[in-house]
Amino acid sequence: MAQLATPGGGAPNAEEVVIEVRNLDTYYGTRKILKDVSFDVHKGEIFVILGGSGSGKSTLLRHIVGLLKPSAGSIKILGHETATMGEEEWQPIRRKMGVLFQGGALFNSLTVGENIALPLREYTDLPEATIGIQVRMKLGLVDLAGFENLKPDQLSGGMKKRAGLARAISMDPEVLFFDEPSAGLDPIAGAGLDELILRLRDTFGMTIVVVTHEMESIKKIADRVIMLFQGETAAVGPLDEVMQVDHPKIRQFFERHADEEKVDPHEYLDYLTASGGTEH
Repeated sequence: MAQLATPGGGAPNAEEVVIEVRNLDTYYGTRKILKDVSFDVHKGEIFVILGGSGSGKSTLLRHIVGLLKPSAGSIKILGHETATMGEEEWQPIRRKMGVLFQGGALFNSLTVGENIALPLREYTDLPEATIGIQVRMKLGLVDLAGFENLKPDQLSGGMKKRAGLARAISMDPEVLFFDEPSAGLDPIAGAGLDELILRLRDTFGMTIVVVTHEMESIKKIADRVIMLFQGETAAVGPLDEVMQVDHPKIRQFFERHADEEKVDPHEYLDYLTASGGTEH
């Protein structure tokens, strides 16, 4: 691994670490998916998880947000060890987190406003009038003011992503996670989503973790990155430093060379099963 700073990437002091991952391993059967992955995410930064298809990016994200249990290692979020937590123990932590998955994960049977109101109704005792105000405020933040009565299938792809983001921030989270936010979007919509991510960081001081392979987005939003290769950490650090690391797969990723490496189909199917059916 090309380590460009401390295992956490150079945090100025321990109080500013929001997410701490140490020696994370994941197996599917006898196949090792993630191998001794360690890094920190600092308060108020945009931290990007990079790597080619099958490198373990989305698997790592699922571990951090509690959808998968690691085989070994430690994950701390806001000072709480989460790798061994049960579902009930997770609930107070999840209230401080927002997650935007690739498709936006909106319920098509509900209006946009009802989708955004769901976490508020489930986790708070706010009166309906206050929830309505919160919904309109969050839609305004993502440039969808006035769209609360539409159904998700009446929105464009970019608008669905922004509506999903409005729901992800409905509880004013301290930490926000994105899984391939620009996937399926045209360049203009993708650039608009990048601007929203930067706005949330700059305006609200949110700590943001993004899984993406979109090069323009990476260059625009990333404060620091972790680069994964075959489940291992190839480099951690500021983007401009990682781009200079003398590692063939890092050069290939940033210089966009074709990969001539052959993939074993049986190993790939094992990987898909372990990562929830996605190739990330």
